[in-house]
Amino acid sequence: MAYVITDDCVACGSCISECPQDAISEGDIYSIDPNKCIDCGSCASVCPQEAIHEA
Repeated sequence: MAYVITDDCVACGSCISECPQDAISEGDIYSIDPNKCIDCGSCASVCPQEAIHEA
């Protein structure tokens, strides 16, 4: 099950470099491509807003 980024995202960029699959896309609120996400949780562990959760 892929992770998702909620509306609490402030687009700080902390998660992007942590993703080993380059599954995170930038924007006003970042998003995770569920087809690339391997459910490792690396992004969630570094999110200062706790905006990344399992879907």
